[in-house]
Amino acid sequence: MKIFATYNIKGGVGKTASAVNLAYLSGQSGFRTLVWDLDAQGAATYYFRAPPHIKGGSERLLRRKRNLPKAIRATAYLNLDLIPADFSLRNLDIDLSSEKNPERRLRKLLSSVKDNYDVAILDCAPTISLASENVIHMSDWLLVPLIPTHLSIRAYDQLKEFFVSNALDTNHLLPFFSMVDKRKRLHRDLIVEFAAGNPELLRTYIPYLSQIEQMGVHRAPVGAYAGTGVGGRAFDALWQAIMIRTVLAPQVGSS
Repeated sequence: MKIFATYNIKGGVGKTASAVNLAYLSGQSGFRTLVWDLDAQGAATYYFRAPPHIKGGSERLLRRKRNLPKAIRATAYLNLDLIPADFSLRNLDIDLSSEKNPERRLRKLLSSVKDNYDVAILDCAPTISLASENVIHMSDWLLVPLIPTHLSIRAYDQLKEFFVSNALDTNHLLPFFSMVDKRKRLHRDLIVEFAAGNPELLRTYIPYLSQIEQMGVHRAPVGAYAGTGVGGRAFDALWQAIMIRTVLAPQVGSS
């Protein structure tokens, strides 16, 4: 099972939209896919029309590996299951701190279902915390959506610095631009500037479109209601770029 996480220190960058759409496309590609919503706001859970409920809350979920499979829910989409979020995840850091080897606990839990899935996609809260350290350590790749603004790029620089200072492999970072308006010169210039200094950048982007914002209206991935539209094609191009960069197709299911 290959583990991806959509993660950014900064909020409001299209993290959950990316997780939901990439998971949908993973399932459509034939990969048995699991989405784990780790954000107490439960946006991914909402998009997949799942009840925002973890029986016993995050504390009970962490106790035993066998509790994780019980939390998994089917979605309406091919090859795609979900571990929903609820508001108890606001206490996830506190609950993790009481566990043995807290920075590795989530990986141990996820290992209980590794034979059932080819791909896991984690949707994470925009923080640096004990929970996010779990995600960083357990993920094969961090998918980092960036808005072409100075603050968003600064947040990525901070994340990269965190990796370097903790002797983590920056090759596991896969940034891409989201909510791009190519009519804006600032967006165009920042993308070019960032690409010149960050060769890890995925060379495809997600445009700023009302079609993508309508995910909240449809409570569905873009591909489910506008797969041939500009937004649907953009996410498909991003998914193809991720598969190429990570050599996902020949490796998936091998671990």
